[in-house]
Amino acid sequence: MDIQPVIDQVSSVILGKREQIRLAIACMLAGGHLLIEDLPGVGKTTLAHALANSLGLEFRRIQFTSDMLPADILGASVYDRETSTFRFHPGPIFANLILADEINRTTPKTQSAILEAMEERQVTSEGETRPLPEPFFVIATQNPTDQVGTFPLPESQLDRFMMRIRLGYPDPAAEKELLSGISRRDLLSTLSPAMDKADLVVLQEKVGKVKVSSALIDYLQAILNHSRTHPEFVNGLSPRAGLGLLSASRAWAYLGGRDLVIPEDLQAVLPSVVDHRLIPARDYSRIRPSEMLLTEVAIP
Repeated sequence: MDIQPVIDQVSSVILGKREQIRLAIACMLAGGHLLIEDLPGVGKTTLAHALANSLGLEFRRIQFTSDMLPADILGASVYDRETSTFRFHPGPIFANLILADEINRTTPKTQSAILEAMEERQVTSEGETRPLPEPFFVIATQNPTDQVGTFPLPESQLDRFMMRIRLGYPDPAAEKELLSGISRRDLLSTLSPAMDKADLVVLQEKVGKVKVSSALIDYLQAILNHSRTHPEFVNGLSPRAGLGLLSASRAWAYLGGRDLVIPEDLQAVLPSVVDHRLIPARDYSRIRPSEMLLTEVAIP
């Protein structure tokens, strides 16, 4: 069972972004949720579609708007005249892969509706708890917070996302191929699953068995402790962030064909795992938090 055909297929749609695609797939192999933050029109939604098609997952897109209510996501009970009872109609959250498109365009009340789903893989609606399908992933897209009509995600919700990536503009060669090729929408319709969701669950189990040495755990702990004592950060990394960093490192090692995590695996995923969690105490716009941690924390 090989994940490489999935990477190749998605890379044929999202041109020139192989590193970001590998990070997105590593996040899914680690069982985490993904936040894609970038300008409109750079391929965020297309990436989610391509991943769902290539992995054989049931896919639902939720377009977040300022007037959306939690019931629009979770579902609601509707009175059935024939049986004189209320019947629950599941919302779009009941799928394997959810695209929460422009999640920061809706209100905090609606944003919080998916917190339980992301953490517990279940939803509670009208006093009843309902499990979500397995596997379950949320890929959320977010516009830059300085744009009109956005509601910044609270730290508690940002922490639910294992990784955050940015796609950015394509390089000239990729953009030329994009402009001269067929429509990405038409190309998406031609994609067939390179594996099914049962295969994905097996791969997730294999990722969980990738070995981690005590020395690497020491390195990870040193990074966590440094973030918590660093005067330039408002708050340090949470234990959830540490677990996410470990899981993402395992997935990155697996993608590299290794059964043991090495420091380079952790360093490769560190920016995507920690940069959206650490808030600078001052304006350090030219230095990312991950760069500070990589520079200042030595490998044991």
